[in-house]
Formats: sequence, structure tokens, C-alpha cells
Amino acid sequence: MQKKIVATATTYILISLLGLLMIYPLLWLVSGSFKSNAEIFNSFQLIPSRINFDAYIRGWVGLGQQTYSNFFINTIKMVVPSVFFCLLSSFLTAYGFSRFRFPFKKPLFALMIATLMLPKTVIIIPRYMIFKNLGWLDTFLPFYAPELLATQSFFIFMLVQFMRGLPRELDESAEIDGCNSFQILYRILLPLAKPALFSAAIFDFIWAWNDFFNPLIYISSVAKYPLALGLRIDLDVGAAVSWDKVMAMSVVTMLPPILIFFFAQKYFVEGIATTGLKG
Repeated sequence: MQKKIVATATTYILISLLGLLMIYPLLWLVSGSFKSNAEIFNSFQLIPSRINFDAYIRGWVGLGQQTYSNFFINTIKMVVPSVFFCLLSSFLTAYGFSRFRFPFKKPLFALMIATLMLPKTVIIIPRYMIFKNLGWLDTFLPFYAPELLATQSFFIFMLVQFMRGLPRELDESAEIDGCNSFQILYRILLPLAKPALFSAAIFDFIWAWNDFFNPLIYISSVAKYPLALGLRIDLDVGAAVSWDKVMAMSVVTMLPPILIFFFAQKYFVEGIATTGLKG
């Protein structure tokens, strides 16, 4: 009995130390946002000698005419429609694969799954050339169009797995009541698929919010910079970097995805459980 208690206590201590080790960089970042620029690298203490909100005030002003209000608005303009288009196209595509029979269904599904293995950097140049010829560079269309064309195969696969777990008798009952295919999708399957859709939305929102590479490729005007590029401006302007400003704005930038994750955590866990366990 005593050995079991010691083993349990040791396990909890090790897990707590590991968790503290993993979260320490985040705590250091938050702590640094309240320190002066000189104190950040001269002290390893998490608690600042004097809590200072000046970095948040100076950081929010940004540089020139571009404030972090503009960067936030640009990020929302880029992310929210992208997530909506991704959910719409992925849900419709998953509905087709999971509920209908059509020629070459299995090869097409396998081809769609195969795109999961394709590194995104491989298609950067073809995409760039296409968007350049269409005159879409320095706009948000390069972010909307791929999402609208169901290019997120991971979410399609996740939703297909979820829909395969829903009884087909629900569809047959709805057909007997006079529903067509779109009515079955809208009235029967959509309400049941909320957990999976929430999971897909959270994943896509976090990925799009934190995306740095694609905005760097497609957006050239500072007035259209999202937060990921806005944060880099402070690092590029001069030799002396105001790390307190960078850390303060990094904390502000992280808040929306973290809040959304915690508020939608119930649906997120339920969605992952129901899509991951059904084969």
C-alpha cells in the first residue's frame, strides 16, 4: 500500500515538473511583457520587479499609421471567411463521400487522402503563379479560394469518419417524410455534426490565425498585414529591438485562439472523440 502511494506521488511530481517545464516559456513570455526591456534578459525571475503596462500601450500604437487595431481587423478579415468557407466545402464534400455512390468514389477518396501526405511548400510556387495570373496577389482571395474548393483534406476525412457513424436510417426516415438530399443534410445531419464541425473550426481557426508563411508570400502591403506579419515589423525596423513590446503584443495575439479553445472545449473534445474512434 505504501509503495503504491509513493509511486503515485512520484508520478504526480514528475508529471507536474514536466508540465511546468513545458509551460515555462509561455510563462516567461507573459512575465516579460510586464518587465522593462532592460530587465527581460537580466533576470530569470518570472515575477517582475515592477509591473509595467507601458509595453502594451506602446506596442498597440504600432509603427507609422498601422496600429494593432488594423492588424487585428486584417487578421479577422483573413481568418473568419476562410474558416467559414473551409467548413462549408469540407462538410459538403464529406456528405458526398459518406452518403452517395458515384463512379470512381474509392479512387477519388484515396486521392484526396493522398494529398494529406503532400507538403504544402511543394505547391507554393504553382499557387503563387496562378494567383499572380489572376491578379489576386496582395488581396485575401488566395486565402478564401482554396478553402472554398475543399482543399483541406484533413477536415474532409474527419467529417467523413463522423458521418459514417451516423445511422443511415435517419436519412431513410427523412426521405419517407419527403426530404430531398439538401434537406437531409441541413435538417438531419448538420445538427448532429456540430461537435465535429466545432473541432474542425477550432483547428482551422488556430492554424489560419497563426499562419505566417502564406501571408508573407501573398500580402505585400503593410496596410493589409495580419498580426503574424505585424509582429515581425518590430523586429525589422532597427538594431535595437523593443522586446517588451514584442512580448506584450505576442500575448495579445495569442489570446483569441486560447479563449476560443477554452470556450469551445466541450465541443472540441466531443468532436475529437467521435471522429477519431469511428473507423
